[in-house]
Amino acid sequence: MSASDEDGNPRPEPDGGTPSRLPAPHIPDLEAAKRLQAILSSPSYRKADEDIDFLTSAEARGPRLDLEYLRAELLLRRHGVADTIVVFGSTRIVEPALAEKQLAEALALAESNPGDATLARRLAVAKRISANSRYYRIAREFGALVGAARESGFPRLAIVTGGGPGIMEAANRGAFEVGAETVGLNITLPHEQLPNSYVTPSLCLRFRYFALRKMHFMLRARALVAFPGGFGTLDELFETLTLVQTGKVKPMPIILVGEDYWRRAFDVDFLLDEGVIEPQDRLLFRYAETAQDIWEEIRRWGERKEDMLFE
Repeated sequence: MSASDEDGNPRPEPDGGTPSRLPAPHIPDLEAAKRLQAILSSPSYRKADEDIDFLTSAEARGPRLDLEYLRAELLLRRHGVADTIVVFGSTRIVEPALAEKQLAEALALAESNPGDATLARRLAVAKRISANSRYYRIAREFGALVGAARESGFPRLAIVTGGGPGIMEAANRGAFEVGAETVGLNITLPHEQLPNSYVTPSLCLRFRYFALRKMHFMLRARALVAFPGGFGTLDELFETLTLVQTGKVKPMPIILVGEDYWRRAFDVDFLLDEGVIEPQDRLLFRYAETAQDIWEEIRRWGERKEDMLFE
């Protein structure tokens, strides 16, 4: 029978009986620090807004869309950009001096390698780019007109482009040269396209999603000016025409610069003859040839619609 103390509680027994010993003194867990560090460094312990792996995952696409919209919206509001004229056009149409240099190089290569079909094609393209480089000058002049308006009577008005080279550079450049802020909505592409240097640094935004970029092109647009361009220009032009045609956005002046080019690239009369558009759809856009033509066409549209922005 186990011995008891004076209160009747069993005394500890040396052979390990019940109970055999008092609790052992605390011994530090040498592995605890390592386990704690493993917890703190685990991806699961990151805060959601600091977890880059989570934020860039396919499952987090929804929040990314929200953030991409909101960030651009707040930045443009902060800078007072409320009304915009959007300019699209080819990235490949460069300023005349550079176009002439490229043409001279292509000519020299073609002449030194007669019969080379690739170089002959390159020369033909260089000739067309050189001829079309006048549109760079026109876009630059138009950017200056809009920029001067922003600096004088219309501080809420700004040129907006895709922020890239070519025609976009020209429009941003014109506004920059008269001291106006100018906006570039750049896009992340597999082959990175750097923004042109004439965009106001605090107004150069980079988008992941074309959809959000397109939305911000349209949210403040009071006019669209489309210079000769390829798939990207056609994409933005037809999207704008569709939005206006269907009443998803308010009517706005849509100006196609270079009638000869656009009549070949976009045969609206064929569409009309085929019955796939209505006669009034032909009135959704107009042609222009010079920077002053574009500006006056926009102003006339504003006068017809009693739009105070263009008085």
